[in-house]
Amino acid sequence: MDRRTFNKLAGLAAIGALTENAQLSSAQAAAAAGEVILQDSDLMVAFDPVSGALTRMERKSTQWTIERRPALGVSFRLHAPLPQQRTNFVFGTKQRAASVQKISDNQVRLQWKDLVSEHGGVLPITFTAIVTLKDGALTFEGTLKNESSLPVETIDYPYFGDLNPPTPDTRMQAEHLWVGALSGDEIYPHFSNALGYWGVRFPTKTINSNQSQFCFIQTPQQGIYVAMHDPAIRYLLQFTFEQHPGNTEADIVPRQDEISGLPVHLEFRTCHFIFAHPHSSVDLAPVVMRTYDGDWHAGLEVYKQWRSTWFGKPHIAPWALDVHSWLQLRVDGAEQDFSVPYHALPKYIDECAANGVTAIQLVGWNHGGQDGGDPSLDTDPGMGTWEELHQAVLHARSKGVKMILFGKPIFADMSTEFYKKELCKYEATDPYGNKYESGSYSYTTPTQLAGINNRRRAIMDVCSQTYRDVATREFEKTLALGAAGWLFDEVMQHNGVIYSFSPDHGYNPPGYLFNSDIPLVKQFRAAADKVDPDFLFSGEGPGDWLMPYYTLGYYRIGPGTRHALRYLDSQAPLMAAVTGFDDREKLNLILAYRYIISYEPYNFKGHVTDFPLTLTYGKKIDDLRRKYKAWIWDAEFRDGLGANVTADGAVRYTVFRNASGKRALVVINQETAKAIRATLDIPNPGSLMAATPEQPGAQPVSGPLQIPARSVVVVMEQ
Repeated sequence: MDRRTFNKLAGLAAIGALTENAQLSSAQAAAAAGEVILQDSDLMVAFDPVSGALTRMERKSTQWTIERRPALGVSFRLHAPLPQQRTNFVFGTKQRAASVQKISDNQVRLQWKDLVSEHGGVLPITFTAIVTLKDGALTFEGTLKNESSLPVETIDYPYFGDLNPPTPDTRMQAEHLWVGALSGDEIYPHFSNALGYWGVRFPTKTINSNQSQFCFIQTPQQGIYVAMHDPAIRYLLQFTFEQHPGNTEADIVPRQDEISGLPVHLEFRTCHFIFAHPHSSVDLAPVVMRTYDGDWHAGLEVYKQWRSTWFGKPHIAPWALDVHSWLQLRVDGAEQDFSVPYHALPKYIDECAANGVTAIQLVGWNHGGQDGGDPSLDTDPGMGTWEELHQAVLHARSKGVKMILFGKPIFADMSTEFYKKELCKYEATDPYGNKYESGSYSYTTPTQLAGINNRRRAIMDVCSQTYRDVATREFEKTLALGAAGWLFDEVMQHNGVIYSFSPDHGYNPPGYLFNSDIPLVKQFRAAADKVDPDFLFSGEGPGDWLMPYYTLGYYRIGPGTRHALRYLDSQAPLMAAVTGFDDREKLNLILAYRYIISYEPYNFKGHVTDFPLTLTYGKKIDDLRRKYKAWIWDAEFRDGLGANVTADGAVRYTVFRNASGKRALVVINQETAKAIRATLDIPNPGSLMAATPEQPGAQPVSGPLQIPARSVVVVMEQ
């Protein structure tokens, strides 16, 4: 029996049951079709007793039929490549389940044995899944026992063959976390092909767990939270959407159930990249689904609940938690401009101290300059001596300025002798034995800006304990210099490399690089704690699983940024760059979203005094935050929840709630050339006082706010 016939029969059984009694609920219809059902007050989910396919799913409270047509139900998909034919799938739709058993009121156990592959015959593989529905949370767990001679690279589970919006007119979007912000892409009624027409048969979109452990399937009024609940991030998981059989013009999804004799449906699956070796067993990371009312904030609340079970409260140097600002300063690029030698640093330090700037992130201080010489953290003779840099660090300490040294331990400059003699042994390789590398970045000279002589970078295999030891020895050089902390640039990625297949690096390949970032940082942290427990670990947009270690995150933000990480953690020290010579708009956002200011004149190549308009306004913002710390710094960040602001122009606002329950609103006039009149809607407000960076003395609020162009007002409930 082929897939289409098998599924059609399952669908007809359910449809026949429905026609007998139009008043049957979905659960009753599923039961009438012989399906195995889990349900609670929120969800109903049904499985076919013969195939094990997930055939129906409904959110009861809103009558959202998430999985609608049983004939399109799918159980799983597995990829077990053959030596001479890599495309060898096992389609769950072509398997008969060994058992589909309800083992308790809220659990179903499903098992498939001796799987029939497309080109490799019957494989002695057993896949056992446990599905649990508890308090509205649907958890999919599984174990793959591979007794075959083939590797199993991926398994797609759970697998929804017919993901539907609440109504045919409801827009759906897939959203995820990336570098601290929420990113989204429409999946209905428009669906573009993100993977390229040349690579896939059907329009496809994917979200990787090395960017975000969760995905929201979001509609205007409600959503579905889907997440990989594995704080150890053992392997890559992909959230995959696939539109069948395709789109009409302009990426529009056909509205009808069938086009050209083919069913129109959106598939959604989570793909586990397990790389199970022959004669091995792998437990899948749990995948949890939960529905919610509201927008992405409600989805983040679900994630926050799970996050609280593993995140803990990391130790952070007290100064990094207080109101303060940084200067980012690049002293040398990869073309040896030696723009700020070590002996010249005290002038920059003194300027920061005089202007209330607490920290300097020093970029390009190491041998080779920025993106040159990595991962070496030796000083550069062209910049001066080790002692000169050490004395500059001590001078900064005496002035109350923290020196933060920049580093990149996951790359190696392939032009160096260090790489050619030693580091080449530890670089990540692809499945064919080829070494991964990147083109690096361009600096200073026309030749390099044209991309001609860039210093190409190898991607280092952090799964190798030997390499982690090499990287730790380099890191310890920042400790010896007396730095107050370091910033790990590009900590959020390995230049697109996900796994290393290197056969001789001390582990059974492949190794998942993002998983090994955790033991790497633990090794760094242990070395730092021996010298200074307050040594600050910061990083460029670290993944959320690294935030317990890289406790200060550095970001670039803009008018459209949805600050998901700030919503997840009101007190996390998050920092954003300001680069403009009159950067009021960015500074207003930094105030509204409680970011630390990173001053970066001339794209972090100048003095903090080089842009006086930006510096003066930034200092006023920090003064305001110190004055009203309880309302807009130590308070709980609520984004736009709990109040509403309307205006006769472009406006943006955020809400804070302090320890006593009093609220504050930060209201920004985003108009560049006109004042606006903003009306506040705050439920049951107390008396309100308002202050601005230019007029920090709080004044009573009566009626709408008059906000000048490019300005911001802080309104506080008394």
